[in-house]
Amino acid sequence: MQSFYMIIALLGGIVLPVQVGLNSILARATGNPIWASSVSFLVGTVGIILYLLAQRQPLPSIAVLSAIPPYAWAGGLLGAFYVTISIIVAPKIGAAMLVCLAIAGQMVAALIMDHYGLLGFPQHSINWGRVAGAIMLIGGVLLMRKY
Repeated sequence: MQSFYMIIALLGGIVLPVQVGLNSILARATGNPIWASSVSFLVGTVGIILYLLAQRQPLPSIAVLSAIPPYAWAGGLLGAFYVTISIIVAPKIGAAMLVCLAIAGQMVAALIMDHYGLLGFPQHSINWGRVAGAIMLIGGVLLMRKY
């Protein structure tokens, strides 16, 4: 089952540069990256709502929603931040560099989050293998930048 989740994660990574390209087209058409982000999120929200309706998923209760820690609501804002930044930056540095830098940033943050078990992630201590992997990713960014 772990292989299935790894394939899904890989597919998620594959669609990110496609999303960036499509959102860049929206930005050119609307003349504004914030409008492009808004349209992107609106279309995504409609798609998710339609999926939930098709699956007949019940709405969470007020009690469930009120028990969610306030900081957890920031996930949507962080998603909007990433989408907007990618729309602004991708045309300037290209899809490959955007993805390289985003993955390098994700790796550094993920190592810290895993090490301390932050935000509900299982605790996995930083070790030399993990640091070496992060350094190789950052080295890849440097190679992409140079060539």
